[in-house]
Amino acid sequence: MPGWVGHQERPNTLAVALSQGFVVAAPGARGRTQANGKAPAAIVDLKAAVRYLRYNDARMPGNAERIISNGTSAGGALSALLGASGNSPDFEPLLAELGAAPSRDDLFAVSAYCPITNLEHADSAYEWLFAGFNDYQKIEISMLDYKVQRKPVAGTLSPEQIRLSRELKAAFPAYLNSLQLRGPEGQALSLDAQGQGPFRQYLKSLLVASAQQALDQGQKLSGLSWLTVREGRVIDLNLEGYLAYAGRMKTPPAFDALDLSSGENQLFGLAQADKQHFTDFGMAHNTAPGATRADAQQVAMMNPMNYIGRAGVSTARHWRIRQGTKDRDTSLAVPLILASALRQQGRSVDLALPWDRPHSGDYDLDELFAWARQISLAR
Repeated sequence: MPGWVGHQERPNTLAVALSQGFVVAAPGARGRTQANGKAPAAIVDLKAAVRYLRYNDARMPGNAERIISNGTSAGGALSALLGASGNSPDFEPLLAELGAAPSRDDLFAVSAYCPITNLEHADSAYEWLFAGFNDYQKIEISMLDYKVQRKPVAGTLSPEQIRLSRELKAAFPAYLNSLQLRGPEGQALSLDAQGQGPFRQYLKSLLVASAQQALDQGQKLSGLSWLTVREGRVIDLNLEGYLAYAGRMKTPPAFDALDLSSGENQLFGLAQADKQHFTDFGMAHNTAPGATRADAQQVAMMNPMNYIGRAGVSTARHWRIRQGTKDRDTSLAVPLILASALRQQGRSVDLALPWDRPHSGDYDLDELFAWARQISLAR
């Protein structure tokens, strides 16, 4: 059957796309472990790939005016950034240095699964959601015989980590409110100083909708004391109970690690400094000898939020954003903020939080390609 790999019962996304008649381009990009792969190298490489496709549109099958990006996790973040920052002059010098084709790099649409993005505010967003939940189960990643090994490690936050968590949580409402976001019904998405308010209620409504869809599809939701179901309808969800069920995965700060141990610290490094802090909070609480802070422009160029609605930038028209309700790799606030900002700029946004789905992507390929086909054929 096209799209199935080896003995794994998992479809290969590229093969399925080809089998359904889509033209597929799978460009490579420099990565953070390379000296020349620090931010914003990966997005520059992907923009160059889009320009190549547009420049050679007449020579290849497909339509370069209908390019749709797709990615998961860090790839989801790059997919979102690629779609948000089309033709931004910020990248012109780097694209010229790379020898990119003289063409545009805007996209038609974006598919982003669990995008690890908005990193400047991801630490506070994480603690806004998980502060008060002090037990965690993180994943330690190592290599054995050239194979990635993932080992769950349980623990409890130390008193100092609890203090950091509270400090980060307290910073989130001011950021969220500065965005002046509105929900699908036009409601203001704000938070009070304690982190309560319409934005939190909006998250709850999406979780209820996810639970209802799971129930309609025949999933058993009994035994979840924090979920109220009557006569086949999900009528309430206790958010604190849900968060205890989902569980904390990361210790604070979740992304800008104080000892420079995170992948994000490496992303914002330099050729001569492999890892750097990228937030004021991380630098102020630094524990690594000789640590430095990434240049503000380097950090800004990796965040799609800095390009949505910006003059001179062409943001993709159509967006499909998915993050599972059991995904603890970043806060659920992150995709909600991204989707709301896009919606306010008149973009078509299909946002959902698939029920009990952990950090993953490409798990609903029939729906993904049905969406892609629908928007591509629409006038």
